[in-house]
Amino acid sequence: MTGIAIVGGGLGGLTLARVLHTRGIASTVYELDASPTARDQGGTLDLHEESGLRALAEAGLTAQFRAVAREEGEALRILDRDGVVHFEETAEESGGTRPEVDRGALKRILVESLPAGVVRWGTKVTAVSAGRLTLGTGEIVEADLVVGADGAWSKVRPLLSATVPGYSGLSFVEANLSDVDERHPAAAALVGPGSMFALAGGKGLIAQRNGGGRIRVYAAVENEDPDAVADLVDRARLLDVFAGFDAGLRALIEESDGVLVPRPIHALPAGHRWVRAPGVTLLGDAAHVMSPFAGEGANLAMLDATELGLALATHDDVESALTAYETALFPRAGEAARESEDNLEICFRPDAPRALVERMLAHH
Repeated sequence: MTGIAIVGGGLGGLTLARVLHTRGIASTVYELDASPTARDQGGTLDLHEESGLRALAEAGLTAQFRAVAREEGEALRILDRDGVVHFEETAEESGGTRPEVDRGALKRILVESLPAGVVRWGTKVTAVSAGRLTLGTGEIVEADLVVGADGAWSKVRPLLSATVPGYSGLSFVEANLSDVDERHPAAAALVGPGSMFALAGGKGLIAQRNGGGRIRVYAAVENEDPDAVADLVDRARLLDVFAGFDAGLRALIEESDGVLVPRPIHALPAGHRWVRAPGVTLLGDAAHVMSPFAGEGANLAMLDATELGLALATHDDVESALTAYETALFPRAGEAARESEDNLEICFRPDAPRALVERMLAHH
């Protein structure tokens, strides 16, 4: 099988290229970023046995992953606005089945697993049609299959669906602290080795311990206008929003390094699907972008990529492979999207963090 064009060099697109490569199937990834490190790659991810870890196993990269994974990152704390801990779980208590890894480290493993030239960095796709890409240089690429792995605002999705992501009603403001054990020991102790949620009605501070002595913080605020979050990149304004929170929690914002980054949270409707069209399909956020409150975004992208790669390797023709892939994709993604919507709602109820704590206790 030849002529597989993958639009987007994120975790999903790279995983697909790797799975295909291990099965002797050539593909080309077209990625706008000039290099794998051209921009910040995001925070930490917990990979799940049935999805992200399975994808790495099928890609033959489990050992490389284990070398950079942070098992201790599975730890979780849930606090209220006063800094009182209502739920705490160590990595050992969680079962050790969802190791954390920095997104950048995971991307590096995938990139290094591919032959030179498989990823065409710094390549802009300006137009897409079934079986054809137009690049920013004017080059036309013909392909037997075009895969949209190009994220929430996919250029490939309109070939299959007119649906676009809608605003969830929640926005993040992202902040970062570096060298936390030396420079911010109180913040390091508060967050712990994994993730921390400090929630109160309609807002919250979510912090993740990353590798390299860093903590990434997401200040979450409910608002009706996704553009309004741009006003909160001023630290003084953001601190005013969290005026009712404990001083130690507010320090996660106050002591952060560099600029604050606004991130309105968008999602496709749960159960988003399309009618099969020849020679084109989607994976990851292009197919089912959702809020991060199910922890499934990267995991599903990697699983989608794996299932698509295996389908292409085991079916005699592309259309049969795509039918099999999408038949399994739609219910799987719909279930995760509904879980994401439900978790977002319980995290920001007026009585938060009560409902989230009850859910975690029920799991035990």
